[in-house]
Amino acid sequence: MRVLALGDVSGRCGVACVEKFLRGVKAELSADAVVVNAENAALFGVTPQQANALLDAGADVLTLGNHAFKQKTITDFLDASDRIVRPANFAPSVPGRGVTYLPTSSGQLAVINLIGRCDMSFIPDNPFTVIDQLLCEVSQRTKFIVVDFHAEATSEKLAMAYHLDGRVSAIWGTHTHVQTADERVFPNGTGYISDLGMVGARESVIGVRAQDSVSYFLGDMMTRFQSADGPACFCGALFDLDDETGKCVSVERVRYDET
Repeated sequence: MRVLALGDVSGRCGVACVEKFLRGVKAELSADAVVVNAENAALFGVTPQQANALLDAGADVLTLGNHAFKQKTITDFLDASDRIVRPANFAPSVPGRGVTYLPTSSGQLAVINLIGRCDMSFIPDNPFTVIDQLLCEVSQRTKFIVVDFHAEATSEKLAMAYHLDGRVSAIWGTHTHVQTADERVFPNGTGYISDLGMVGARESVIGVRAQDSVSYFLGDMMTRFQSADGPACFCGALFDLDDETGKCVSVERVRYDET
């Protein structure tokens, strides 16, 4: 099984890039499943219309993060659709689910979403203990398990990878929007990369207009972030999973730059 994971889709430019390129890239890489982080599709959060646009463009499952509920219209969609997941270590009272199962020709693919606790504006439940509890059930249903760990600190992401090595097929990081060069397969067969990067305007600060971000860091508290436009980058990673064992065989960074 080949799983293509795309980093945070950022703003209207990112959504348009997915709509333009995803089906072609999916075919070129012979991907059996595509998991896309959509929590910045509206720059802050995602609307049902944007979620449907990404799914119609070829995404199989959408994951979220710290901006999961910034767009209030998404709450009913989270409960109604099994093709979008929010972090499993959010409070159980919030809308949506933290794990979903996608049927593929090789068997069910479990997609789990987690959020880190380092440098977040709130403190969710412990992702390490939550994933342990989840895997008791998920591992009984399928050997193909992937995790989107939406976290700030690379140390937290790496620690999670060691914690899960051999128990999940792959774990990738999202949230920083900057693609890392540390893709690898861990000793017990778990594929890993600290951050997939983003799908969004290349000339931007993580998808935001550069001038808006500069003004903010210069101290202008009245700054309102807007989505950047222009040629896009399309970033992610391809995980090749063994059909017999569910373990990761290889990880390949994916990046395309729109001209």
